Amino acid sequence: MPERFDPRSWTVAWGEIAVMAVAIALAVIAAFLIHKAVFTILRRLARNSQSQVDGIVFDQIARPIRWSVVALAVALVAQAHSDIGRVWHWIAPFLVPALIGWLALSLVRAFAAAMQIRSELSSDAIAARSRRTRIAILSRTAAFLIILLTVALMLLAIPGVRDVGVTLMASAGLAALAVGAAAQPALKSLIAGLQMALTEPLRIGDLVVVDGFGGRVEEIRMSFVIVRTWDERQVVVPTSSFLDASFENWSRDSEQLSGPVFLHLDPATEVAPVRAEFLRYVATREEWDGRTAELLMTEAHPESIELRIAVSAATIGDLWVLRCAVREHMIDWLRVNMPDALIRHRLGVEDTNARVQQS
Repeated sequence: MPERFDPRSWTVAWGEIAVMAVAIALAVIAAFLIHKAVFTILRRLARNSQSQVDGIVFDQIARPIRWSVVALAVALVAQAHSDIGRVWHWIAPFLVPALIGWLALSLVRAFAAAMQIRSELSSDAIAARSRRTRIAILSRTAAFLIILLTVALMLLAIPGVRDVGVTLMASAGLAALAVGAAAQPALKSLIAGLQMALTEPLRIGDLVVVDGFGGRVEEIRMSFVIVRTWDERQVVVPTSSFLDASFENWSRDSEQLSGPVFLHLDPATEVAPVRAEFLRYVATREEWDGRTAELLMTEAHPESIELRIAVSAATIGDLWVLRCAVREHMIDWLRVNMPDALIRHRLGVEDTNARVQQS
């Protein structure tokens, strides 16, 4: 650790101050010019490249590298001038970790954005969602660790904080328990996020049902998951809920699903014509993928029978549209062609009043 900088003990003539200012200004200007020249060439090469990844990486790291080059130029000037060196040795323990952390964080974000673009170009939707989920979780984990280490290194540059750290290390018994108890929620969230990325019980874009509501997974963070429902609400669910409790994932392997449509008809209904009309109609729908089309009687009661219609589609959205269309068509067809099949429970007020008057 460099000696503590005390401005009161620093006496420099105005001429030396001017020389120092000119030297630092020239170093900063030279650093900016070198940075601009190098990145102009790199961006030109990126524009000529067929991949968008190069341009994204250069855009993300341009600013941290610019100020890192400036810091390097000032450090070189400090080597040649002792007065500047004293100031630099006081600032460097804080500035250098901050610049390194900034550069590392920019690289993580750049590679995450590049991998995101590559995943979007994939023809396999399931694999693309899997990569997007892992990129999101792992990049946030890396960003959290980089920020934590950067702040720790900057704090250790303060003599008082370093002395406290040494004291705590010497008496690590109760201190370790206190730190462990305080850091338990953060560590639990970190481990849950890593477990989510590795095991993939759900991915970004999956349709899930949790705690009685369903929706698409819109964002996965270390401590919570955002699920957007069909009515555009955003539900925030703790990450641990997906690991500690059961939930439904309707699109983990694929979005090919089968769904039911129920018809409750009169017990005297002839089922064969209803089945024939259903099979004819579902074959005309473009949402049907040809896998499942069945009509079965699943319940029989004295007052009604239950017909279960099963249809399938390639996506969850198509399945919803197909089920609604089949339900509407079959009710309309029954109303026109087999009206006696529809169950009626109506109260004839006029007939009842007439019977009462006659009695």
